[in-house]
Amino acid sequence: MANIDIAILGQPGYAKEMGKAGTASDITFFNLKRGDDTVTLIEPTRYPERLAPLFYAVSLSDAAMLVINEITPSFGEMVVMLDVMGIQKGYIILQNYLDPSQIVPLVQGTVVANYEFLEDNAIELRERLLNEASAKESGEGDAREGVVFVDHHFNVKGIGTVVLGSVERGTIRKHDILNVLPGQKTAQIRSIQKHDDDCDEAYGGDRVGLALKNIDAEELDRGYVLTRSKEVVTSETIRGKAQLVRYWQEPLREGMVLHVGHWMQFVPARVESVHAEGDWRTPVLSLSLEKELVYLPGDRAVLHYLDGGKLRIAGFIRIE
Repeated sequence: MANIDIAILGQPGYAKEMGKAGTASDITFFNLKRGDDTVTLIEPTRYPERLAPLFYAVSLSDAAMLVINEITPSFGEMVVMLDVMGIQKGYIILQNYLDPSQIVPLVQGTVVANYEFLEDNAIELRERLLNEASAKESGEGDAREGVVFVDHHFNVKGIGTVVLGSVERGTIRKHDILNVLPGQKTAQIRSIQKHDDDCDEAYGGDRVGLALKNIDAEELDRGYVLTRSKEVVTSETIRGKAQLVRYWQEPLREGMVLHVGHWMQFVPARVESVHAEGDWRTPVLSLSLEKELVYLPGDRAVLHYLDGGKLRIAGFIRIE
């Protein structure tokens, strides 16, 4: 069983024509299933008034579907987000008599330039996505310790604590005892579900629901990470080389407050130091965070500037 996650951007509610509605908050999930093939569609429900849902939807996804019925600042912001997060695979659906010739010049030099234009037909799109899920290789066989990041958590009567999340890499197994990061707590996996099917294991790329023992839902939060991997780091300070988007107009400066997006974390951070040799768009940054960030060294994190007006995405940092 392989799963693909697709961010559906540009038209709220578009995914309901293809999938069955699932968990809804500031992001909404829709599920497609055909035999062992599964697709998760993710919409940023509270975007554009809030930037974080757009980041979350893209962070969860392997690919994106842009549904465009007019060219707006939000369209530009979505393109920038997809580009800084490196979402190489995607599709463009045009509505309201828009033509590809109107879009192509606007996305040149970004990952979106390589996206495929598809017809606005929900039935055909659904089958296309399920076929792509069928062709995807499962993460089964990855012997690394599993890393799961949490997007929702709650108590279920008769079951206890349940989290919904995604397996970033590796393998998790029923009865595994995992560290809950940040912090010092541990939790045991009571059961694993993938698209409502009980499973003994889950692998990188899987969307999972985990019933947990030895921890209450109130002790968890969105962005927490479950893992036994010793490679995963938690820190209130990070450092690394940044790449600012080409539309960004001025250098970052000490004292600026950014928001660092990584996995399902969206954390306020203050710029402590900026070192740029030559090109101010590629500075080495030191950031002090409001709370601990959980990451793997070498990961890419997105830099958001919420006071940026029409451009709220500054670029990304490669965390050392």
